[in-house]
Amino acid sequence: MKREPKERRPVLTDRFGRAVDYVRIAVTSACNLRCTYCLKDDAPAQTQRLATADAARLIALLGEMGVKKIRFTGGEPLLHPSIAELVSIAKTTPGIDAIRITTNGVLLDRQLDALVEAGLDGVNLSLDTLDHEKFKSITRRDRFEQVRKALDRLLATPGLTVKINTLMLRGINSDEIPAFVELTRSHDVTVRFMELQPFDDSQIWRTGRFMGAEMIRERLVGAYPELEAVTGHSTEHYSFRLPGHRGSIAIIPAFSRNFCSSCSKLRITANAKLIGCLYHHESIDLAPALKGEMNEEEIKQRIIEAVQQKPKDGLKSSHDTAASSMSQIGG
Repeated sequence: MKREPKERRPVLTDRFGRAVDYVRIAVTSACNLRCTYCLKDDAPAQTQRLATADAARLIALLGEMGVKKIRFTGGEPLLHPSIAELVSIAKTTPGIDAIRITTNGVLLDRQLDALVEAGLDGVNLSLDTLDHEKFKSITRRDRFEQVRKALDRLLATPGLTVKINTLMLRGINSDEIPAFVELTRSHDVTVRFMELQPFDDSQIWRTGRFMGAEMIRERLVGAYPELEAVTGHSTEHYSFRLPGHRGSIAIIPAFSRNFCSSCSKLRITANAKLIGCLYHHESIDLAPALKGEMNEEEIKQRIIEAVQQKPKDGLKSSHDTAASSMSQIGG
């Protein structure tokens, strides 16, 4: 019996031949923490929120255009009142293969069951310390117990891809590498030590707290000479596994190494701006389209336009950063 060929889906491709199949959607710019490297404590409260219907419309169009992976970010995405519904919408959208979320974990314990039931595939937990007092100092909020409970729940939940994103700050949490590595002993989790990006609201970047990937690697290898190199995700420049450990360890040189040549991302902000590059000022405003001023084909053309605006090398093409804080870009 002759098999029918699978339907070929279109692929978004930029001017340099890079396939774009991954979109990060910031569903809100609000956050319930005030991390020292992200926002000033007296920063005005952010109230931008992507409407559920607008997000659903965009996800459907992105699925038609070849996007395979959706990550919900913020701000803090769990502050969006319909986040579980959005996960379910993405999960049932033809073409979308993976739905993940990046969260600070404050609200995760109470929402995890609903998210898993909705079809969530993976969670990246942003957690920079396992010490209660350091947590208060870094985040300016006393929410460690909620986050620790969420971490324990995550590690005990089968079927989820779990990653811990730990931003390394010299002299602040640089002594906690062994504590985070210990989490990989009994759990199938990837601990990712990350460099600081220059989007910190002009607070930490110039204070000497930056800890580069090579310094992180030296500390890690010095403490664990038995580390075995493994193949990780394209952004995980160094990936390791310790003998006898279930999980893995990675280092992400978010600033010192350029990932532009393999970039497959678009970003949608909470105020419906479409951004093709983390370091670029160019953006496409989708707000008029979402107000009904454009049909679906016109919206698709805006998405294509954003893809075509992606520079070959974002770091080299811009001397200024695109925003003062990662909270404005969606992580």
